[in-house]
Amino acid sequence: MSVVAETSADVAAREALLDNAMGPKRKTKSSEKLRRGRRPSEGLAFVARDASGGLAGTVRLWDVTLGEGGPALLLGPLAVDPSLKSAGIGSALMRHAIAEAARLGHAAILLVGDEPYYGRFGFSAARTGALAMPGPYERHRLLALELVEGALDGAQGTLKASGRKLKAQTLAA
Repeated sequence: MSVVAETSADVAAREALLDNAMGPKRKTKSSEKLRRGRRPSEGLAFVARDASGGLAGTVRLWDVTLGEGGPALLLGPLAVDPSLKSAGIGSALMRHAIAEAARLGHAAILLVGDEPYYGRFGFSAARTGALAMPGPYERHRLLALELVEGALDGAQGTLKASGRKLKAQTLAA
């Protein structure tokens, strides 16, 4: 298994994997509101490939603004082919995404997820109490990881999309 940058050739397989792993309601989540019509953060979209080159998992990070504050990343969705669960693919994708975000100089990553899973990567709800997602979400599942100490000091308000917009023809596809 290898983790590599996502390419345009991965789009159909990624979407099929996400549908299979997350179900039909995946596009109704609050996190999706921040991703809709946007491109992932530059250099922060990854896939895991199995030995035959097939798509085994995916993770992407998105540029957001922390309410009235500074920039951060929103991670998601993280998904692994259900037939390959518990093989360490999700962990490998997470470690790679976090390392690349840090290498590129980003200060904080947020996500909506289960703390028992994401806590092992350093994510917690300890710094997200004054932050909110647009639309419905479970507050205890809004987690953050500071890549730069103090990056979330004073952060408050509702997260807003701030990433690069998709071109009109891409939206229609």
